[in-house]
Formats: sequence, C-alpha cells, structure tokens
Amino acid sequence: MSSSVDIQHRFPGLNGGWARFDGPAGTQMVDSAHRAMTEFASSGINANTGGYFAAANECDALLERTRGVLGTLFGANPEGICLGANMTTMTMALTRAIARTLKPGDRVVGTKLDHDANVSPWRIACELSGAEHVLAPFNTSTFELDTDAMIALITPNTKWVAITGASNLLGTAPNLKPIIDAAHNVGARVFVDAVHLAVHRQIDIGQIGCDVLATSPYKWYGPHAGVRCVEPELLNSLPVAKVRPAKNIGPSRFETGTPNFEGIAAVEAAARFLIEEDMNKVESYENGIFLPLLNGLQNIDGVKVWGRPTLEGRVPTVSFTIQGHRPDHVAQVLAQARIAVWSGSSYAVEAVDQLGLTESGGVVRAGVTRYVSANDVDRLLEVVTSLASNR
Repeated sequence: MSSSVDIQHRFPGLNGGWARFDGPAGTQMVDSAHRAMTEFASSGINANTGGYFAAANECDALLERTRGVLGTLFGANPEGICLGANMTTMTMALTRAIARTLKPGDRVVGTKLDHDANVSPWRIACELSGAEHVLAPFNTSTFELDTDAMIALITPNTKWVAITGASNLLGTAPNLKPIIDAAHNVGARVFVDAVHLAVHRQIDIGQIGCDVLATSPYKWYGPHAGVRCVEPELLNSLPVAKVRPAKNIGPSRFETGTPNFEGIAAVEAAARFLIEEDMNKVESYENGIFLPLLNGLQNIDGVKVWGRPTLEGRVPTVSFTIQGHRPDHVAQVLAQARIAVWSGSSYAVEAVDQLGLTESGGVVRAGVTRYVSANDVDRLLEVVTSLASNR
C-alpha cells in the first residue's frame, strides 16, 4: 500500500498546506467519488426508479450495484442495506418505527460512550412508548466500556441494546461480542453505531452478529450520506412511516422520497476505494502514523490525554486538554497554524459529562485517517508543545 504522500493526490480537498486531523467529523472525498458523482449527474441517466426507459433502468441498477458493493465491504446482506441522508436522520426514522413496538415495562440499554445520535433517538423512542432507557457507564481511568455493568443492565425485559463500535471522542473500541451475546440470550436486538469504526477497521456484520449496523460514507471518503445494514426479516417487519405507494418489503420502505442518485454513485465509489485499499492494510498504516501522535501527546508536560494510552482496544482518534488553555482556544491556535482539529463535546455529551469536562469546554480531538502524514503529526505536536509551555 502506498504512503500518505503517495495517496494525497487522490483527495482534491487536501490543499492550502493544511494538516487535516478533522476526519472524525468528516473526511475529504476520494477522487473516484468526485468523478462518480459528477459523471452520474451529467450523464443523462439521472432519472428515477421503476420506469421502462433506459435512464430509469440505470437508476435501478445503481441502487442494486451499490447495495452489493456495500454488502461486500461490510459482510452484510444487500437485501437489508438502506441508503439515506445521514446516520442521525436514518436512526431517528428507525427508532420511530421501533417505538411503535415498545411498551411500558420494556427496556432499551445504551452507553455513555456513544455519540448522541445513538442516545437521543432511543431516549425519544422510550419517551413515546413508555419504555425505560438506561445507559451503561465507562471506566474513567481505563476509558473502557464497563462490560460487566452493561451486561447487568440487559434484563429479560430488554428489547434493544444500542452500542458504539468505536467512540468518536475517545477512540475506545468496545468488545462487542459478549454484549451482543448477552442481548440475544434474552431475545433483544442489537444496534451498532459503526460511524467511527468503518473508516478504520474491517467490518464483518456476520461475525459481529448485530441486527442493525449504521455508518456514514462521509466519514470514509465518500459524500454526505448514510448507510444502514438491517437483518432483512427485521427490516420487513418494522412498522415504518412511509407513503402508500412505497414498497412493503425491502430497503426502499425506509428510503423515503427520491434517492440521491448522484450521491449514491459516490458512495459506491468510496466503498470500492476501501475494498481496493484493504482495510487491514489501512489499519496498519494508520496505527503507524497514530502511535507517535499518541505517545508524543502523552510525553508533553501539561497535556492530558483522555483515552487509552496504547493502540490496544482503540481506533486512531485522540482527545486531549492542555493545562491553562480551554479547548476552543487550542483549536483556534492550531487553526492559525493550518492544523484542523475539533474542540468541545463532538456530540458525545454523555462521555464529556461523565469525565467532568462539560464546564471546562470538553476536549481537543484529533483523528488520523488514510491521508494524514507523519509530517502532519510533527506539526501538531510542535504547536501543542509550544502551547503547553506557555501556561
């Protein structure tokens, strides 16, 4: 596999000398996704589904082809792959349907490690149905999800367990298998938020064993869109909100309105890019770039890293604070040096609250993706070192 320098030319958005550590909130689109979107929109085959002319047939073929490629990427059944606007919108629609199946006395179990897109939709569903919503804590010393505490919450009346594949704030990648097994043992379904996992790790839904897995192509070099993989029988059984002409079975029952065909063409291209790159090789490359960043931050006096101290049990995203500097200020100083990071809660509001960092402004978050280089890491560490020495 090529180095970051060799591959950066494939990302047209990498310009102006910026070091882009902002990938956890959205990566740059790969060139093949750019081309696919433009070519589809300008080709004359942009129409709609279910027609009897060539362009309509092309739209049908695009949807089928994209589901197939995504099935290959994620080890998922294409018959359960839904395409939509983004993970949050799609999860709200899913949990709205699930709310109609819940009743008082039922329980939904989540975690305090999750992005709020995997917390609030379930909270709202429980409010609508009268079900109970409980959240498992994580260990604030090891930054691991407390697996035993979560399993203890999975009682016989539990209907759904919602868990992150990897924390978008701390990088923690929980051990999913014992939690999924515990859920299935009581007849509960499992929803995995893989938005922050898919760009960094090989995913095989068959091995994970979850019932639903959600992800966002714009976090893995594609366009702003959402992808949800659902066990087909479950997908067909949920009481979805849809217009009457929409199909009663299959992914389209969740795909309200006309699909964003040009965006879906770009999703297909981005998925093919990840398959070609080989996710195991991507993981190896990213770890090689990330470890010096993680170690470097931990070795700067005055810097506190909020997350696991090694590569074990995490993905290459690191959150940190600098003594004497609010996170927003740190992000502003880094931006002045053309280094893009994020500050605040990054929507992981439960995690920031459990860490006691809400009032102090959360954390600074930096993520390594396929196009981040060792030179980018050196630049970030240099600015952070300078800031930490001035407190």
